[in-house]
Amino acid sequence: MDPSPPAKRASGGTRRKRRRVVVPLVLVVAIGGAAALGATRPWEPRGSVAEKPALGHGSAAVEKGSLSSSIQVAGALAYDAPTAVMASGRGTVTALPPVGSEVKAGGRLYEVDGRPVVLMTGNRPLWRDLGQGVGAGPDVEQLKRNLVALGHTEGLGIAVDEKFTPGTATAVKRWQKALGVKQTGTVPLGSVVMLPQAAVRVHKLSAQLGSPLGATSVLTVSGTDLVAVVQPAENQLSRFTPDGKVVVKLAEGGTVHGRIRSLIRGGDGDEGGGGQDGSGGGGQKTTVTIVLDDQRRARQSGPSSVTVGVVGDTATDALIVPVTALLALDGGGYGVKVLDGTTTRLVKVQLGLVADARAQITGDVKSGDRVVIPT
Repeated sequence: MDPSPPAKRASGGTRRKRRRVVVPLVLVVAIGGAAALGATRPWEPRGSVAEKPALGHGSAAVEKGSLSSSIQVAGALAYDAPTAVMASGRGTVTALPPVGSEVKAGGRLYEVDGRPVVLMTGNRPLWRDLGQGVGAGPDVEQLKRNLVALGHTEGLGIAVDEKFTPGTATAVKRWQKALGVKQTGTVPLGSVVMLPQAAVRVHKLSAQLGSPLGATSVLTVSGTDLVAVVQPAENQLSRFTPDGKVVVKLAEGGTVHGRIRSLIRGGDGDEGGGGQDGSGGGGQKTTVTIVLDDQRRARQSGPSSVTVGVVGDTATDALIVPVTALLALDGGGYGVKVLDGTTTRLVKVQLGLVADARAQITGDVKSGDRVVIPT
């Protein structure tokens, strides 16, 4: 016998004791998983006999298949870490490299007043002329380290320290001879650019031939390796962890494995040339930079759009229902209402993987059964 409608029971002045309450469960799927938020409204009382499906409710079929909590985020392949190069000293720009060219440490980056400005490896810019009589300092040590790496100190017994010695001046003259410039033994301010990379790629030009040196950059360089850059949505960030492994799907269809190098809050995407999709709270975005295992494959694709996949848990051969079909039982656990002709039966189920608004369940249900969906 069907229970009387609630309105009629109230008007008759009697109120039957509810034996069991089933509450629809609202799940919010976040970061490939789900969190049960709790009950939203009471369900009809469950009597001792099968119930008719309530009006205003739909249904969905129980599916059998695979479920994965992996996520996909759109991003871009770009050359690593664009850096503006500021010029020191005075003069006129007389030569610039082509965009896309690569310059190694010891090579000519650009030219001022007909003299080459050379790339060297270091973490701090030079701020003075370096020659005999100059005080000791870390800039001298950087210079000496480069002269050793470029092979100009052989037989001089030079220690890589902060002192500019006569042997250092001799090494500088050897370096100047190799460049084809006047051999003074002194490194004038502005003749060397110190950058952390041992090789750079010319990203873009800011100055023009004939421009006087000023406060603006001459050019922008990047690393020679391609990286993947993404800006995930706020609710995806917990899936991106430093050193975490990802799979990058290239625009031409192949894939490259990668590793998360950094997450920078408030990044504008310029660390690796730009990212897509996602925003942080208050307009702040988090830029995720991923180093790639196969540069040869990445270079074949070149700077382009990519899709970055973060692998999560996977369930195969699973029974799957929409999360909106799940009901929180007052005694704990979850259930679904299975349609049985014109009636329903409540089935307690065990919850497995939850992803993409779908849930894996086990219990007295089978593929093809239809479950009630509250609307």
